[in-house]
Amino acid sequence: MELRYLFLALATLCLASGQSPKPKAFEVASIKPMQLGGVMMGFSSSGPRLTLEGYNDFNLIQEAFNLKRYQLARTAALEQDFDSWYFISAKAEGAGTPTKAEFREMLQTLLAERFQLKYHRETREMPVYALVIAKGGPKLKESDPETPRKANHGVNGRYQNMDFTQATMDELADGIGVDRPVINRTGLTGKYDFKVEATPEFRINSNPDPSDITIFDALQKTLGLRLEPQKAPIEVLVVDHIGKPTEN
Repeated sequence: MELRYLFLALATLCLASGQSPKPKAFEVASIKPMQLGGVMMGFSSSGPRLTLEGYNDFNLIQEAFNLKRYQLARTAALEQDFDSWYFISAKAEGAGTPTKAEFREMLQTLLAERFQLKYHRETREMPVYALVIAKGGPKLKESDPETPRKANHGVNGRYQNMDFTQATMDELADGIGVDRPVINRTGLTGKYDFKVEATPEFRINSNPDPSDITIFDALQKTLGLRLEPQKAPIEVLVVDHIGKPTEN
């Protein structure tokens, strides 16, 4: 039997028997508690190996399911062990290099098997900012199709900046760091080049400076856009149970 027909037959058999494909899992995984101290949270991979350093339960779930902070509900089950931090070293099967999405699926399996994670999803109405066009219209430069794509977040003195080319308004909304979700409601469907600099609300040196500019003012001044407070339904992941990891 040709290989492609064999795969088709196996897929048909799984569908007929009602079986779901087995979730991806690490071949081996070591989970060790650690003191956070001055260690920064880090995600690194090399070939089939993945290392996570300085992650707590919240960070692990956020990484595994590719969630923004507001998409993970702060439940009592999640808060009970919020100050426990882990060093995780894991290896996927084989010698190939999994994609980040595949590593995340393996992390989901690790959380289910070693942390006994149980969860459900629900939609909640919550405060958001709608990214909309300001009075006077947008001040955006449409991208030249030949321009290489760029999506950089950086620091320039007191400012943080977003320096994008070939970017959509959804990507701009996702990159804006404020105290609530940002939803693109500009109605703009093109791709644009832009650079926005703003003074972060939280910084080591909090003394005011005449040149300080909030992200709200910077968006309006630089791009002709504004953030409008609204409410919107947002899907969130709700943790029902998570325990201490089982032994290696």
